[in-house]
Amino acid sequence: MKTLLLALLVLGAVVIAQAGDVIDLELDDFDHNQDGAAGQSVTGQYSWTSPEGDNFVVQYVADEKGFRILNSNAVPVDSDGVRADGGQGDLDGDSNERDN
Repeated sequence: MKTLLLALLVLGAVVIAQAGDVIDLELDDFDHNQDGAAGQSVTGQYSWTSPEGDNFVVQYVADEKGFRILNSNAVPVDSDGVRADGGQGDLDGDSNERDN
């Protein structure tokens, strides 16, 4: 019984350690923060200041559907005026479209 309890406590500690801060980096002109479970699902944000003093931010998610930008002032709007929102791409994997 004690062995089982100890095993459950260790397993719980491992699960808690996996979920949370994955990256927390702050430099002079660059920051990167990422939360979640590394290798499974994470959300994050990185930002930087250009040499001209402009601030740029990219918010993203990376999970079983891949890496997707959710919001950014650094990623340009496409020709139809659509901004990145995490819904671009073939997220369900059933598209037959090919890049030309």
